[in-house]
Amino acid sequence: CLDKEEKVHEFGSSWRTKDCNDCSCSRNGISCCTSYMTPVDYDEEKCESIFNKETCSYKVVEKDDHSKECPVHSWVG
Repeated sequence: CLDKEEKVHEFGSSWRTKDCNDCSCSRNGISCCTSYMTPVDYDEEKCESIFNKETCSYKVVEKDDHSKECPVHSWVG
C-alpha cells in the first residue's frame, strides 16, 4: 500500500499517522480511523477541550484554570 505521504506499507501492517489516525494495509487497500475519543457532553460554558497531538488525546479543563479538569459525560470516536 502507498499512503498519502508516498510511504510504502506491507500487507498486514498497521501504523499511526502524525495526525493521530490508526491505519492498516490489506489487499483491499488502506483503512484509517481516528485513534482518539472526542468529548461531546461537558459544560461548554465553563470548560474547553484541548487536543494533545503528542498523546493523541483530549483533555477537558476549566477555561479560567487549565489545571482543573472538567467531568465529561460522553465521548465519541
